[in-house]
Parts: sequence; structure tokens; C-alpha cells
Amino acid sequence: MKKYTFTEKKDTRSGFGDGLTILGRTNPDVVALCADLIGSLKMQTFIDENPKRFFQIGIAEANMMGIAAGLTIGGKIPFTGTFANFSTGRVYDQIRQSIAYSGKNVKICASHAGLTLGEDGATHQILEDIGLMKMLPGMVVINPCDYNQTKAATIAIAKHEGPVYLRFGRPSVPIFMPDYKEEEFVIGKAIQLTEGTDVTIVATGHLVWEALQASEQLEAKGISAEVINIHTIKPLDEKAILKSVAKTGCIVTAEEHNIFGGLGESVARTLATKNPIPQEFVAVNDSFGESGTPAQLMEKYGLDASAVVKAVEKVIVRK
Repeated sequence: MKKYTFTEKKDTRSGFGDGLTILGRTNPDVVALCADLIGSLKMQTFIDENPKRFFQIGIAEANMMGIAAGLTIGGKIPFTGTFANFSTGRVYDQIRQSIAYSGKNVKICASHAGLTLGEDGATHQILEDIGLMKMLPGMVVINPCDYNQTKAATIAIAKHEGPVYLRFGRPSVPIFMPDYKEEEFVIGKAIQLTEGTDVTIVATGHLVWEALQASEQLEAKGISAEVINIHTIKPLDEKAILKSVAKTGCIVTAEEHNIFGGLGESVARTLATKNPIPQEFVAVNDSFGESGTPAQLMEKYGLDASAVVKAVEKVIVRK
């Protein structure tokens, strides 16, 4: 089995900031908007280099979405930046009515998603955002796994015509994917990380690294796991999933999101209609989060490698 290692940890929000900086230098139509969180979204370099292409909206997220929609009419490609909770829950009506309904070319870039926001607690740890966004017709939903992939995704979505939701986080996590120059990011195309014969593990975001760690633990137990990085939740790469489960016969989905409405449900729908097989879910079990370090919360809510191993052991006996 291929082993993945890392030499550095970095927050995925920095991948967004560096990707936006590159776009500022290469695509004159890209503009950025922020709701008073420039430092948290790592947008300062873009602002320094392109002061006339940045709009500080302040703590008025709904207004930011409306302005972004309007900017697309003039041919601009707006990237909005705030926390995931404020990027979705607070402004859902504006996104639905002003952006999604008319297919506006807005890139909704959301940091500090999921439990790994950590000490800020349940009011900021949105675990429903993927579900909210994927239900909107025409909305692309992307949840990259590390710094490199987030940078690549940020650059790639500028070329996509239509609304995109890009989700990333605050904690420093291992960098294990190739740099964007080495591997083109393709929206909607899953990446197979390991080959296996006993179980398929499809993971997204921070859970991809946990899935890789789980696959090594499973190998030591004599279980061969195929790990797939689902960076794009919508459109879902059904072909890659169905090809894998045709070989393994069972699947585990892993995500830093509520068990309702996320990646797991999208995979379950695909399997139910095309190849019903046993599935287990690694996700938050219909609850809000709480304050704590990212590592503490991942363990408590069952989102770490150990939880993935347990889910695999459970699903295999159902084959």
C-alpha cells in the first residue's frame, strides 16, 4: 500500500489566501470581498497587490452576497470571504435568491468550517453548511483536504462559470497532496489515494488524512482499504465510487459535518439507485459541537482515524 507522509503542517485557509494571491496576479477579473475578517481569511497579500479590486464590506454578510452578485453582471469574478457559519447559515436567503437562482458567477469562500474551529464553540462550528449548499440547484460544493489542494481549488474555481461554495478550515493539518503546479485540480473528479480490495473509504476535507492513517492501521490488521479523496461533493464523482465498491463490496464515508445532509448521504443516494451495498458513516451524529481543541473535538465526536477503523470493522461484517 502506498504510504503518505508529510514534512509540514499548514492551515487550509492559507491555501485559499495564497491561491487568491496567484489569481490576483493572473486574472484581472478576480475581485475579493470580505466581511471584516481579512486576517482570518488570509487575504492581505491580495489586498496589498490589488487595492482597487478589494471591497471591505464589514459585518454585513448579507450585503456582501448581494454586492458580489451585482459585480458579476459587469464581468467580474467575486470571491467572498468570511467564516463558514456566516457564509451560509446567516446569508442563505441572499445566496439562494441573488446568486444560485440566476446562476451568478460568485465564489463563496468559507473558512473556519466544522468542529476544528475549536475553542470558538458551537455557535461558530457550523456542521450543516455542505447540506445547505449542495441542495441549491447549480451550486458546486468543494471541500479540499490540505493546504496544497485548497490552493489548487481556489485557482480552479475562477475558471468555472457559475456559483461555487469552497470550504476550508483554521487548524494546521498535514500537507500531503502535490503542489497545484504538479497536479491540476479537476472539479468533480475524485482522487484515488490507495488501492484496496476489502473496503472503500471515501473521505473529504480534514478526514482524508485521518482516512489514510486508518488505512495503515487496517493494513496491520490484514484489512485492505481503498482510500478516495472526494474533494468535490457536488458534482459527485459517482463513477469513481461505483468502480471502487464493485471491487470491495462495502464503503465507509468520512466527513467533518453532520451525518445528515453531507457527503455520506450523497454517496448513499448513489448506491441506493445504482449498487446497494453496506455503508457506514463517520460524521457528527446530529448534534452541535462545543468548545475544545480541534484534536479533542475530533476524538470526542468520532471523527479521527480510530473512528474510521471502527466503522470499517463494522461494515465489513455486513458484506
